[in-house]
Parts: sequence; C-alpha cells; structure tokens
Amino acid sequence: MPQTVSFAKHAANVFLHLLTQCNLRCRHCYINPAQHGTERLRLATAEAWMAELARRHPNANLILLGGEPTLHPELPEIVSSARKLGYGSITIDTNGYLFHDILERVTPAEVEYFSFSLDGSTAERNDAIRGQGSFEACTRGAKRAKAKGFRTSLIFTVSALNLDDLAQMPPLLAELNVDRFFIQVIGLRGQAQDQLDLQLTRDQWLTRIPAIARQVARLGIAVTYPKVYLSAGDAFECAGQVADNYFIFPNGRVYRCPLCEDFALHSHCFVDNRLIRRPPITEQDLFRLTIAEGCVMNQLIQPNNMRYAPDGRPLYRIACCLLKEEIAPGG
Repeated sequence: MPQTVSFAKHAANVFLHLLTQCNLRCRHCYINPAQHGTERLRLATAEAWMAELARRHPNANLILLGGEPTLHPELPEIVSSARKLGYGSITIDTNGYLFHDILERVTPAEVEYFSFSLDGSTAERNDAIRGQGSFEACTRGAKRAKAKGFRTSLIFTVSALNLDDLAQMPPLLAELNVDRFFIQVIGLRGQAQDQLDLQLTRDQWLTRIPAIARQVARLGIAVTYPKVYLSAGDAFECAGQVADNYFIFPNGRVYRCPLCEDFALHSHCFVDNRLIRRPPITEQDLFRLTIAEGCVMNQLIQPNNMRYAPDGRPLYRIACCLLKEEIAPGG
C-alpha cells in the first residue's frame, strides 16, 4: 500500500540549479530565464553557496540541476566539494546526454543517484514532448550509468500529453533496471504556465496514478509520487512552514516552494555569498495563510484544478506539492 511520506523535519534538501542552459526545449520545462537568470554558476560561487547551506544544515541532501547540469564543465569539482562539505547525499538530475564525460569523472561513492528525465515509453511519445533524439540519449545514458555502478532513478512528468502512455512504462523501467521511479505531476510553471489543457483532472490522477505505481513497485522498483489531493481525514501541512527545502537559482534567488518560482516571491537570496532573508511580502508570508482549499500557492497560481459545490465549498483540498506517497519495492 502507498505510504504518505511526512516532511522530514530533521532533514534538509538543497536543490541547486547550476545553470539554466539546456540542449532540449521540453514543452513543460519549469525554467524561466527571466526569473532565474541565464548565467552559469562559477565553481567558487557554487562552493560558497553550498558551504553556507552546509553550515546551516549538516548532512543535507544535495540535488544538482539545471537546465542540464552536465553541461557545466566543472560539475565533477562541484560534486567533490560537496562531498568535502559533508552533504549526506548527492543526486544529479539529467536529461541523459551526460555531457563532458561525466560518468568517467565522478564515482558511485560520490554520487548516490543519477536521475534521468523521460516522458514516454517510446521515442515517438517521448520525443514529441522533450525533443528529437532525447529518448535514445536518455535510455542509453541510464544504461551506461547503471553499468558503471551508479544507482539510477527515472522521473516521468505526467500530463494530458502522455497519461495514456504511462501504463506502458513498467516494461521499460524493468529493462533499464532503475532503482527508483518518480511520477511527477505537471505544474503550470515556466513553459507550461499558459497550457491549462496539460493538467490532469482529480479523477484522472486518482484512478490512474496509484494503480500504475503499484504495478511498478511489484517489479522491485521503489515508486514515489505527489499526494496532490488530501483525503477527508488528512491535515494540511505546508513544507514551507515545517521543512527545510531550498530551491536555488543561478541569479541568487532562493525559494522554499517550487510553485512560486515564476514570481519574485523568493523568501531568501544570496548576497555576498551569504543567505539573506528578504523582507515581506514573500512566499514565507503567504505560507501562513489558512484556506479551505489547502495549499495557498496552488490557489493563487493554478486555481483551475479546484472544484466547488453549489454553495461555494471546495469539494476537496490540494496537498502541499512536496508531500509524497511512496511504495516500497515489491509493495
């Protein structure tokens, strides 16, 4: 059975975007250069920012992202510095092209996971969303990483474009021998912010996603996906209030909630390589609001996924986007 994973109050997660450059143009990409910048972090800057977060949160989990992080020529040095700073785990999110011979320049002792993004079970389905040739590059990259001894995960962003194809993923996941499978809900952010037709309905999510997740878990693969909709007895809790997650962009913006990233609502920023709390009004002030719909940021940014009774009461509540369901291998 799926188990809801509570926010780990004793753990911190640092999502460090090293650059916004990418070789692909995915239809649902959340990167917004106007808000996140176009620069590439210098090694010294990346090291200083990682050190600042490591001082605040020893043993934090570090996720290195882009854009495409393997386009950063100093990624191996960044990984090595993170290890020396005491980060508990390091994950590299990648589209699978694995530039700069990254698999030859880091080791499984340094990088816990290479996490690959794929949005279809075939080249035809995936490449229509992520770009020509991306299916072949991603699957080849995942196999190479596995052969090198790295643990691998695969992220599938489900939308109206590929919902029907999600059920075809289990055989491919078994072939790639991935350790974890992440099903991600599409958000109206970045390139997708005006594409309302990409979002799934509540019925589509609840009737399709958990069943496919259980099917994948029976193959011996751990599965994680957002809870999205709270049940009647569930209490709403905001990760921005009770957990330590930092979403850091090359221009120095630091968010605590990924839904806010298209707006200058970031609660923190880096100034002279120090993490500074910004004055109101920021996302942190909005997190304190209590509404019947659940997540305040969802209601502000993508309210079309709510439905109401004739008397105006919401028919359900939206969970914090960082609240996950998890199924253990074989579950």
